[in-house]
Amino acid sequence: MKILVNRKIKLLFYRIIFFIVVFSMLSIALIMLRLKNAAWYVLVSSLCIDILILAVGYWHFKEQNKIMENAVIQIKNYISGNQNARIECDDEGELYRLFHEVNSLVSILNAHAENEGNAKRFLKGTISDISHQLKTPLAALNVYNGILQKEAKDLPTIQEFTVLSEQELDRIEILVQNLLKIAKLDSGTIVIEKAIENVPEMINSIERHFSYRADQEEKKICLSGDDTVSLLCDHNWIVEAISNIVKNAFDHTKKGDIISIEWKQFASIVQIIVKDNGSGIHPEDLHHIFKRFYRSRFSKNTQGIGLGLPLAKSIIETHNGTIEVDSELGRGTIFTINFLIPTKL
Repeated sequence: MKILVNRKIKLLFYRIIFFIVVFSMLSIALIMLRLKNAAWYVLVSSLCIDILILAVGYWHFKEQNKIMENAVIQIKNYISGNQNARIECDDEGELYRLFHEVNSLVSILNAHAENEGNAKRFLKGTISDISHQLKTPLAALNVYNGILQKEAKDLPTIQEFTVLSEQELDRIEILVQNLLKIAKLDSGTIVIEKAIENVPEMINSIERHFSYRADQEEKKICLSGDDTVSLLCDHNWIVEAISNIVKNAFDHTKKGDIISIEWKQFASIVQIIVKDNGSGIHPEDLHHIFKRFYRSRFSKNTQGIGLGLPLAKSIIETHNGTIEVDSELGRGTIFTINFLIPTKL
């Protein structure tokens, strides 16, 4: 029997068998000697044997409980981040076989975590190298394009193409920057420097950034919220995230549409809502908009790169926040961002 492979269980069985044999022999002896009150002696002996068996069983299961408690402690240590935590499995038996398999699983998880870490570092390094390599030719192309624009003042066709090439160069530069930011977020090497920031001030800076585009496209930005709302966050990264959402609203609205940004503070959360009355998102796309490089087959926007919303989501989640989207075709889109207030937990 496999259960008897473990020496402690084997010892428990041997002791129980020993007590039963002793009791049986003692009972036979008492009966054969025909002692007065032999039945009482047998009864007392049986009670003593029962107590001994219970004591041995209690001691055995107490030891087993200690072993299990130690295993649970080691598992909790591993979950808490101690990758060197292991369960002692220096004996035989099914229980120790289970412990051995758990230790093997821990080793496999550590190997996967190390490989994933190496892959992230490699990805970050590769994207960083590519980004830096692209900066020099991009800067040169911008200079050349600027020279062409000056020289082509009297040539409308060339002037038009230089404007278009400038737009495409800007798109490439945005793509490179967003790739670099996402690589940093994925690898966990980004440093989030949190401080208490005034939410209205951050939103106002975003509104100023988009005011020129709003004027050019004849759209309106509306802000509303309490001036005293504050948030523990990294100012630059949160502004980046909300700006990407606002940019998405601009990309999917037309002349005369309204983009509103609202902020609220509740008992345990700070909420920021970006709403527009634009074209909306097709139901088929709603669950995919935070995927990188996702392009909707229904989208008429050819300027989007597909990194703005995924980057925004990564930044918000890095701040332990959540982002939700609700949209209706032809009616508009609402992005709701919630940040927990640590002091209120």
